[in-house]
Amino acid sequence: MRPENLDEVVGQEHLLGPGKLLTEMAAAKRLPSMILWGPPGAGKTTLAILLAQQSGAEFRRLSAVSSGISDLREVIADARADLDAGKRTVLFIDEIHRWNRAQQDAFLPHVESGLITLIGATTENPSFEVIAPLLSRARVVVLNPLTDDALRTIVMRALTTPVRGLGQRHLSLTDAAMNELVQFSGGDARRALNTLETAAELTKRGGGNSISPESVREAAQHKALLYDRAGEEHYNVISAFIKSMRGSDPDAALYWMMRMVEAGEDPLFIARRMVIFASEDVGNADPRALQVAIAVKDAVDFVGLPEGVIPLAQGVTYLASAPKSNASYLAMNKAREDAQRGASPVPLHLRNAPTGLMKGLGYGKDYRYPHDYEGAITNQGYFPEEIGEQVYYQPNDRGYEIRIREWLARARAARSGGKG
Repeated sequence: MRPENLDEVVGQEHLLGPGKLLTEMAAAKRLPSMILWGPPGAGKTTLAILLAQQSGAEFRRLSAVSSGISDLREVIADARADLDAGKRTVLFIDEIHRWNRAQQDAFLPHVESGLITLIGATTENPSFEVIAPLLSRARVVVLNPLTDDALRTIVMRALTTPVRGLGQRHLSLTDAAMNELVQFSGGDARRALNTLETAAELTKRGGGNSISPESVREAAQHKALLYDRAGEEHYNVISAFIKSMRGSDPDAALYWMMRMVEAGEDPLFIARRMVIFASEDVGNADPRALQVAIAVKDAVDFVGLPEGVIPLAQGVTYLASAPKSNASYLAMNKAREDAQRGASPVPLHLRNAPTGLMKGLGYGKDYRYPHDYEGAITNQGYFPEEIGEQVYYQPNDRGYEIRIREWLARARAARSGGKG
């Protein structure tokens, strides 16, 4: 049901129609580079295809999620061949915000030279996701979510159009079912058409010809996105990902990671969660875990997708397989509780005394420099008097924390046993 010309496009009246921006561009056959910014299912891909067709250009398409620099090189080579043959090339990059700076820099010279006309599609604010040199050479075109009336038009067209649509099935849609479908779609034509198609199948299987609200609701459950960056499922999947790593199951962790990647999640979001996990759940049981997680984050940021998924996978398997300890995290929470009870004064012997006045007030008096004592340990206190000595950090018996626990036990015993 994708429109075959601009006149068939429903919605975006501020851009389409007599005297409107995109219609005039297509009519003049002078297409500038542009960024189409709008929500899912608003028509970004459709408009890119139609604008390229009506401008007489060759249309080539890349997805920033699954394409890399090598794919771009092939497109540039094809664009040069097209130009030699007298045809211009429109390069459509879906989800352009998924490409990092280095990847966006790679096609900037070809936009500047006019070898390609770029049409980028993004659901994210291009001010933050598209590099400034590229943004300055492209026109940002804002698409709006489709209105309820526009969605009704699209649905009825699909329901009644033969061959391309569902017209040959002779189905009807009750008003209540239409309202249910429009409400579920949330301005997204793709979601509306997918749900309609499933509801039609369910209705036919049941031997009926009228699509009911119940069929729409059931279809919505069938067709609901497995992962929605802005919805509840986003949190469900990331929760499953974290809990699989915490449970030392690298296989399940990889599965949930790939669910996120395949659904278009920002890989740096995944990497950031891994950095947090390395400290919260692995901790000092394997101090290298945080180094690995930071290296993964840097690698993903440097390489971008699709190759960036490889260091992500390495990091996930390492973190999931590492010995686990949340002792540092628990200690932090205990310390926070005491810290929030009030700002107790710093003991005088722990204060710095850079001036004579401060020394005269007793700052730094009786401080014992640990390196001057056996084992670099003294029995002086380090807590405010109001709090007294506390034990927050209790290393467990896994991984490197075994050694930390042994050393810390000796150190705590020495501090409380009268040394120094």
